[in-house]
Amino acid sequence: MTKARNNINNHGSAGSIWFMGFVGMLVYQLHVHSGSVKLVLIAFFKAFFWLAYLVYYVLKFMNV
Repeated sequence: MTKARNNINNHGSAGSIWFMGFVGMLVYQLHVHSGSVKLVLIAFFKAFFWLAYLVYYVLKFMNV
């Protein structure tokens, strides 16, 4: 049981990198798409999904 707990703790830093990417892209998108509620929602969804598309196309480029 201790080994599983240490395994979880050793792989937790990737989430902070994804979160920083999300926040950075959200700030950028809110700067570009500001004005109405609809544009703010579009900015939120773009910020949420951009990193997934980036990773998908990088893996596709690498033929993985």
